[in-house]
Amino acid sequence: MISKNIIFTKVNTSELVDEPVADPAPHQIVVKLACSTVSSGTERANITGSPNVTINSRDTVAHFPRRSGYSSSGTVYKTGSAVTDLKPGDRVALFWSTHSQYCVIDAANAVKLPDEVSFSDGALMHIAAFPLAAIRKCRLETGESALVMGQGVLGQIAVKLLRAAGAVPVIAVDPLSDKRTEALKIGADYALDPFDGEFCRKVKDICGGVNVAIEVTGNGPALDQCLDVMKKMGRVALLGCTRSSDFTIDYYRKVHGPGISLIGAHTAARPEKESSPGLWTTHDDMAALITLIKYGRLDLKTLVAEVHSPLDAPAVYERLCSSKAFPVVQFDWTQL
Repeated sequence: MISKNIIFTKVNTSELVDEPVADPAPHQIVVKLACSTVSSGTERANITGSPNVTINSRDTVAHFPRRSGYSSSGTVYKTGSAVTDLKPGDRVALFWSTHSQYCVIDAANAVKLPDEVSFSDGALMHIAAFPLAAIRKCRLETGESALVMGQGVLGQIAVKLLRAAGAVPVIAVDPLSDKRTEALKIGADYALDPFDGEFCRKVKDICGGVNVAIEVTGNGPALDQCLDVMKKMGRVALLGCTRSSDFTIDYYRKVHGPGISLIGAHTAARPEKESSPGLWTTHDDMAALITLIKYGRLDLKTLVAEVHSPLDAPAVYERLCSSKAFPVVQFDWTQL
C-alpha cells in the first residue's frame, strides 16, 4: 500500500511524496488521516531551516529531507498485535503525527474521538493542548487577570481557554489590527497593540497589571513587555519557541524583585505516564479538550480559515515561507 506524504525536501520546499506504508509494530497503529493542521510557527521554522527546531536535540541545524506536522485526526486502519484498546474503524485524534495519508504511529499517541467531535476539531487537539498545559502550569484561579502575547493559533486558543477557565479580564496582544479584531470576536475583553507607546499604561489602567501572562511569540522584546505589566507574584508561561538566545532582560528588577515566576511551557516539558495537579500528560489534556468540545464549552471551528487538498501543499508552504501573518490551515486528506 502506498501513502502520500508531505515532506520538506530542502529549504523552502515541500513535496507530496509517495512511499510504501510499513506494517505496524506490536504497539503501533496505522491511521488513515482525515485531517491535519499546519502549525505555522513550528513548520515555518522547519521548512526554512531555522535553528532550535527540536527541543530534544543539541543540533541547532535543520537537516533535510524532514517531515513535519504533528496534530491530526483520522480512522484506525490497522493495529499491531499488542494493541487492545483500539480497533480498525475507531475515530482518533493523534499527537506527534505527520502530514501523511496513512500514518504509522504508537497507539499511545492516539486519543479516541467521539462522533460529536469533528475530524477538523480533532486535528486541532494536539495544538490546543499546548496553551492548555501552559495555563495549567500557571495555576490560574477564577477571577485572575490574564494576558496573551501573540494572536496566532496558539494565542487564539489560549484566549478561548482562559475565558473558559474564568480569567477576567483577558487581554490579547498583537501588532496586527485584524488579529486584534479577531481576538475580540473569540472572547478577549481587550485587544492591544504592543507597539503602542501607551501599551503598559493601558494594561495597568485596565486591571492594575496582570496575574498571568501566556507569552506565545518566543520574542525577547515581547517577554520584556510581559514583565513590564505583571502584578507582584505574577506568573509568565513561556509557550512560544525561542529560535535565538539573545534576550536582554533586567532580571533583578523585573523578575527577582517583584517575585515573578517564569515557567517553561514547552509542550515536551510534561509528564509522559501519569498526570498530576498542574502537570497533565498530552493524552489527558487532549481528552479534556475533546470533552470540552463535546459538551459545547469550547468552540474551535471558527479558527480554521482555509482547508486544502494535500495536493496543494507545495503552494501552501510557499506562502508560509514568505508570510508572517499566516492563517490557520488544514489539509483534508479525504480529497485524495
